[in-house]
Amino acid sequence: MKKRVVKSTARRRRSPAAESRSLGKPVGGGRRPIKGAQHHEIGGVMIDAVAAANGQVKRVVYPPGFRWSTHMKPVIGTDLCMHGHVGFLTAGRVKGQYRDGCAFDFAAPAVVVVEPGHDAWVVGREPAVLIQFDAARETTERFGLPAEHRHAG
Repeated sequence: MKKRVVKSTARRRRSPAAESRSLGKPVGGGRRPIKGAQHHEIGGVMIDAVAAANGQVKRVVYPPGFRWSTHMKPVIGTDLCMHGHVGFLTAGRVKGQYRDGCAFDFAAPAVVVVEPGHDAWVVGREPAVLIQFDAARETTERFGLPAEHRHAG
């Protein structure tokens, strides 16, 4: 008697980690230039910025091992990052903490809102790629963020 082999036509469901990695690659890889973008690097972070309306859309690629207090503090000169961040994390994972001890943890894919006055770091071996909506010094005002994070409790 011959053994009958049945091939499944159902697609195997990928793990959430594999799904987020594949979602992040087309937009977030950071290797292909964005047409019309200004490219620069600061503290090991690669930034592509394109003017859009009254601000910019940026692709910010934070490498594995990046920590703001280690890599940016010496360049910027403040104890904490005093810039607000609003965007979409397409790849990687980022954790952080505010001066008052409040913490945040974002894993791609995720909408990200981080108030000024934070330290943040990349978790794991994958770069964190943030598509950020930015208005330079006016970001906090335009997005209704406080000038610095304050615990509400």
